[in-house]
Amino acid sequence: MKNLATVLCLLFFLITSAQNTIDLLTFSGRYGMPSAFNPPPPGYLGNLVDGKKATETGIFINAKAPIKLAEKTIWFNNLSYTASNVTNTIDFPATMQNPIGLHGIILQTGLVQRIDEKRAFQLLYVPRYMTDDIGNSENAWQHGAIALYEYRWNPNFMMRFGAMYHQEKGGPLLVPLFDINWQMSEKWSMFGLFPIFLKINYQANERWAVGLNHFGLITSYALHGPEYAGDYMERTSIDICGFSRYKLAGNWFLEGRLGYAFGRNYEQYHPDQKIDFRLSIIKFGDNRGEPQNVTFNDGPIAELRLVYALPLPK
Repeated sequence: MKNLATVLCLLFFLITSAQNTIDLLTFSGRYGMPSAFNPPPPGYLGNLVDGKKATETGIFINAKAPIKLAEKTIWFNNLSYTASNVTNTIDFPATMQNPIGLHGIILQTGLVQRIDEKRAFQLLYVPRYMTDDIGNSENAWQHGAIALYEYRWNPNFMMRFGAMYHQEKGGPLLVPLFDINWQMSEKWSMFGLFPIFLKINYQANERWAVGLNHFGLITSYALHGPEYAGDYMERTSIDICGFSRYKLAGNWFLEGRLGYAFGRNYEQYHPDQKIDFRLSIIKFGDNRGEPQNVTFNDGPIAELRLVYALPLPK
């Protein structure tokens, strides 16, 4: 436990400033309230989707494992598993995946190096295994990287600037990143890697915190069904949620989230339907045309998280 505490002290110094805990393990379940389908192109399956709704569910599991290499150096590891499912009562054509079932295994691994008291940098390799079938599949692998430069203005305010590059199934994606850790007051803090996630936190007392959470990420998955083998599914969603986090006992916390999924889409494309390049949400050379399936509306979402978090030194 002493060695773990030493690593966490260094991890705190290298990675955080506003946060007073680090979430080592997270188990999360997600439920999207039934939502109506978007109007399909004229004459395309309109009679099938009229009055029908789709329901989204999901699972998220995350584990972090920092490894101390030297006094100012950490090899950081962050492993996540995600599952997303969409069900309905419609008998779609066999060429469309239905129900939708997607799995993702995402690793972030690499160097976190402090230069001096104010400056540091991170270089992370980010491979993903994204598919509708957990079995062996070479075309499910995707590769990417994250690079961040850190500058700490004072003990309560730090920012990192950089970018994430990723080779999605639909084409290359580059996302500028702004990582902020800001202890605004004794009770208010803000932290997150925007535009992927951001959390505004109000610490009401020692056991209870509330606030606002943002999460948005583009992911794509290789499909393997016999009628649509070679196709891929692209999932997009921007989730804005209020949250309440309560300390159960020891280092275990229960967090509930309630909010809305904006711009949510599950779109199926043929392998030759590509985007030349995407800068965050801005697309260049998008000649994909209409997706092969019918998408459904945005809607309310709810999440419940069980978190094992260790306190960090102040």
